Amino acid sequence: MQVVKKGDYVKVHYTGKFDNGAVFESSTGCAPLQVHVGARELLQGFEDALLGMTLNETKTFTLASSEAYGERDEQLEQIFALSDFPEGFLPQVGEMILVTNQEQDEFPALIRGVEDEMVRLDFNHPLAGKTLTFEVEVMEISDRPEADRCGAGCSCSDR
Repeated sequence: MQVVKKGDYVKVHYTGKFDNGAVFESSTGCAPLQVHVGARELLQGFEDALLGMTLNETKTFTLASSEAYGERDEQLEQIFALSDFPEGFLPQVGEMILVTNQEQDEFPALIRGVEDEMVRLDFNHPLAGKTLTFEVEVMEISDRPEADRCGAGCSCSDR
């Protein structure tokens, strides 16, 4: 019986849920997600949960926020003048944008508020502060990657 170990390439179907049962992400309707176990491509707790699983095995596990995307940091919410943005920018509450610093590094931010000429941005990961439960099923275990890896495959047209 083949067992998942570090270094393996494992294909899994997964569903991620919040405490209230609401689904935040799933591979349902997509190709399985390929994970190189031990390569830190995903949350460490997710990869650790795969260790020891067998082909077609299913497992449900929960990651506390500290094991997932960390706790929310209120200091990562910052206020910017609308004039700091490109001309014609129309901020919409709830919109995710990319902010570029002087070194040309890009950071995703959620627009939390717009008031007068000020825009409040949240640079926390959208899942920060959340406990996450995952249901996974091992679909394939291999010692080699698939040639056309592309995440969960939802954007791949050949699947």
